[in-house]
Amino acid sequence: MIIVIDYDAGNTANVLRALKNLGAKAELSSDKDKIASASGLILPGVGAFPTAMAELEKRGLVSVIKEAVAQGKPLLGICLGMQLLLDEGLEHGETKGFGFIPGVCRPMKARKNYPIPHMGWNDLRVRKDTPLTQRVEGQAVYFVHSYYTDTPKDYCDVVAEYSFPVPAMIHKDKVFGVQFHPEKSGQIGLDMMKRFVDLCQSDTENK
Repeated sequence: MIIVIDYDAGNTANVLRALKNLGAKAELSSDKDKIASASGLILPGVGAFPTAMAELEKRGLVSVIKEAVAQGKPLLGICLGMQLLLDEGLEHGETKGFGFIPGVCRPMKARKNYPIPHMGWNDLRVRKDTPLTQRVEGQAVYFVHSYYTDTPKDYCDVVAEYSFPVPAMIHKDKVFGVQFHPEKSGQIGLDMMKRFVDLCQSDTENK
């Protein structure tokens, strides 16, 4: 069972619909026992970094998610959920993130022909192969964000050009992040989510 983490800050309906279309067993939950026993976790997110972390702390989920990752459970962060994977975010001050992947979530700067928020379809460029990056080279996916993950290149798997190479997919060990919305990116997004589902299933079978 894949648990989509419920903390009132995510595009959860579309994520669950996508997982259902893939035939994956998935559930929206903030139940600590379900999170601990899940085959994999998805951390969605729409909103502000500090508000999201505060809500996760309020629900007692930060330590539960950290323990699950420490035990090797696959985790996929989507949009804001990806940004929360870093050491800290600079939205409305400094807020500590999960620290799963080194880096800082920083505000994007508007430039000529590149308004903020970054909203729309952009092509992907693969820099590093991972279980989730298969067949995404040159494919267009849907972004909506005003902040980006400033992370060392060793953890940046895919970028999308938007006046600079915006990290679009990052990972460390079994923690993955996607800045775009796979659940809104058509077949390419569904295929990427299917690869995460398969990773969770394979991981469970090998334990």
